[in-house]
Amino acid sequence: MKAVPAQLRPAQRHARPAGTGSRGARLLRGRPGDPAWARPALLALLLATAVLYLAGLSRNGYANEFYAAAVQAGTKSWKAFLFGSVDSANFITVDKTPASLWVMELSARIFGFSYWSLLVPQALEGVAAVGVLYATVRRWFGPTAAIIAGAVLALTPVATLMFRFDNPDALLVLVMTLAAYTTTRAIESGRTRWIAATGALLGLGYLTKMLQVLLVLPAFGLAYLWAGQAPLGRRLWQLLAGGAALVAAAGWWVAIDLLTPASSRPYVGGSTDNNILQLTFGYNGLGRLTGSESSIGGGGAAAGRLGEGAARLGGDIAAGGPPGGGGGSLFGGATGITRLLESDMGGQISWLLPAALIALVVMLWVSRRCPRTDRTRAAALLWGGWLVVTGVVFSYMSGIIHPYYTAALAPPIGALVGIGAAGLWRIRHTWAARVILAGTLLVTAGWAWVLLGRSPGWLPWLRVVIALAAAAAAGLILAGPALRSATVRGAHALAVAPLSLALVAGLAGPLAYSIDTAATVHGGSIPTAGPTVAGSSGAPGGTGGFPGAASRSGAGQPGAGALDAGPPGSGQAGDGQAGDGQAGDGQPGAGAFPGGAGSAADGNSAASGAFPGGADRAGGPGGAMPGTGSVSTALSRLLESGATGYRWAAATVSSTAAASLELGSNGAPVMAIGGFTGSDPAPTLAEFVKLVSAHEIHYFVTSGSGAGTGTRGGAGGPGGGSGYAAQITAWVSAHFTARTVGGMTVYDLTTPAAGS
Repeated sequence: MKAVPAQLRPAQRHARPAGTGSRGARLLRGRPGDPAWARPALLALLLATAVLYLAGLSRNGYANEFYAAAVQAGTKSWKAFLFGSVDSANFITVDKTPASLWVMELSARIFGFSYWSLLVPQALEGVAAVGVLYATVRRWFGPTAAIIAGAVLALTPVATLMFRFDNPDALLVLVMTLAAYTTTRAIESGRTRWIAATGALLGLGYLTKMLQVLLVLPAFGLAYLWAGQAPLGRRLWQLLAGGAALVAAAGWWVAIDLLTPASSRPYVGGSTDNNILQLTFGYNGLGRLTGSESSIGGGGAAAGRLGEGAARLGGDIAAGGPPGGGGGSLFGGATGITRLLESDMGGQISWLLPAALIALVVMLWVSRRCPRTDRTRAAALLWGGWLVVTGVVFSYMSGIIHPYYTAALAPPIGALVGIGAAGLWRIRHTWAARVILAGTLLVTAGWAWVLLGRSPGWLPWLRVVIALAAAAAAGLILAGPALRSATVRGAHALAVAPLSLALVAGLAGPLAYSIDTAATVHGGSIPTAGPTVAGSSGAPGGTGGFPGAASRSGAGQPGAGALDAGPPGSGQAGDGQAGDGQAGDGQPGAGAFPGGAGSAADGNSAASGAFPGGADRAGGPGGAMPGTGSVSTALSRLLESGATGYRWAAATVSSTAAASLELGSNGAPVMAIGGFTGSDPAPTLAEFVKLVSAHEIHYFVTSGSGAGTGTRGGAGGPGGGSGYAAQITAWVSAHFTARTVGGMTVYDLTTPAAGS
């Protein structure tokens, strides 16, 4: 019996003869040498992906209001566009670089700001990523492998989620996939321009989501250094040229940000010293890896209490520990090699992770004696390196990590599964290939059984179907040599049957999760794909638990057990009493987690005192769905009219709260005190008082009753921060008169209270 051959790719095709066929014919019929089904299959895949990502897209509203408000601001101010400001008056930026916002902002400037102009670019980026992955895999391994790779990416649940959302991850995944394509072209051609293009794309990736894009850099660099066509010396300086292109592509914007005087640009949200490099290497860099207190936005030991405060406010969700379990990080589950398989992340990304790892091992094994430039090994280094490096970092990072980050693993998983499946099927006449194929199918189905078992009430029949399909497909594959047919039709049926069953076994689970994701309303800052999963650290329906973290309206629990469930500093889990001004330290909503919705039990529902946009329930302001920037009509009119003659119509604590107010008031600029969590050291109390004295800010809005003026020694608000948010709130409540507008507490900063 024959062992596995040394190559898993199809034979090289001849180059296309000059002058044969038009571009239109090539678009419809594909490349010469491709089977007749290849191009129709690609077009069908792209069309199906577009339907999955676009259908009912508006049900998510503005999705993550934090980014949606920044997009709206960018349509009103080019300075806000350039820097990524949360408000059009340019007080503070989002806590990321702004490239992903630029795409949505250009769409909104052309078509007007709406749910569709915000989210359609994200969906189209997903369709483009599938097409680019197809093109990349097809170059070396043919259309069969490419179609499988594209389908796996399209149906990965977390990819479906992110390509229907306004987080930066959609553009990041597209940019990294494009960089894989240019690296592939560089390896096969040895041309410097392709390496430079890779560097430029990675630079764009930095402008999209900072250092996360660099997780693919070791894999791409090693693949080219090992398998590139040029001599070693040339390959080395080409990689240096690629590095220079990366620095140039990212550095122009960084230089603008650094060289613009602080007084002429917005504060860098998430940083401790208003410096983009500190944000890059602190909060969004080492802080994510180590969980170090000094890297949590807001700085210092007080800021390090973010995890502690999250544990208290999140309510000791299951066993009395912080979200993520012992030794874990906020929102991502316990650290360790199995993190990607556990409840928080398993259903998001890991359906075909075992199959991808098996394919990687096979690719490395069969190419072990091949020439240095062998493409099977090069692909293993490129895609396998991407998967392993990124997966290990995600598994062990101790700082803040969200399950949706795993969207970055979808392209390499798709590529490895496609290459491995198509290659092994091509050589299925060998016993080793049949055993590996059958074993991989059974492992994949077994893992799907485990993942589906975490949601026992959701489609309980599906895992039985998957198990039966896998068993039947494995049996047919193993029995292949014994099954003979005297007719062509019979032989065709014997090939189609195991393929069809294998597709059901491998893709039915992620397909069902993706359809559920597309059919469910998602909003807030920590969305998750698929149905409610037992044992995850998030709230039911994957709401997670951070400011505005209500993600699935179907769950009907905007913050039950989540961080936005109770008042700041109360230490009470999920009591739902939003901003009562008496909990813990007597601060009137100082630094409150926005979206602190009350419960029907205590009468403080979202309509009568909770922060706007924080509730994912029918009782929210106006009964609106999450991500709609829902604000009462009275408050909306007050803010819109209050913007006239003032730089900021209002101020409030945290960017997420400000975002809801802006979206609900037609983009009236709202100052976000303390940035995303209310813990950034901007503005100081003195700066705020000066702005109020200069009549720059009209109103101050909180979710509390206005009672209480105490502070907590500079540790007010979520994570404590620098204490400025608490000090400002206390100063406002002590010097101005509160009134209730649309269930919110509003202070008119132009009219001091009597005796102040």
